[in-house]
Amino acid sequence: MRSLVLSRLSQWQDSRAAEAARFVVNGLIATGVHFGALTFGLEVLHIPLAALANFLAALFGITASFIGNRYFVFRGHSESIVAQATRFVGIYLLIACLHAGLLFIITDWLKIDFRIGFVVATAMQMTISYFGNRHLVFAK
Repeated sequence: MRSLVLSRLSQWQDSRAAEAARFVVNGLIATGVHFGALTFGLEVLHIPLAALANFLAALFGITASFIGNRYFVFRGHSESIVAQATRFVGIYLLIACLHAGLLFIITDWLKIDFRIGFVVATAMQMTISYFGNRHLVFAK
């Protein structure tokens, strides 16, 4: 019985569901890093512009996301870190533009509450990020 449970656990750890779960966990951690760095920048370093503090914090969050994706979510790759980081940044730049564009359409053009637009755009962002990272950045 114990070996069956361990076998099932091993299968789950290697499954797409486990990979997706690790992706969500990694995203939550990266978001925490981003928010923590933003708070630190505003409240400890007293950066005068929230936009600047957020931009700098985003760099920390994106770096945490990349490291987590490389070593925790999409394990078993063999490509260089430079090649993966280049594609990762490219995908994130594309996603940022799509996120802003979708938020513009939903909030500014259709006049729907920005919170709804943000949730829709973030769902799109997560989906593209997962599949882009899985198939383009950290492909096995």
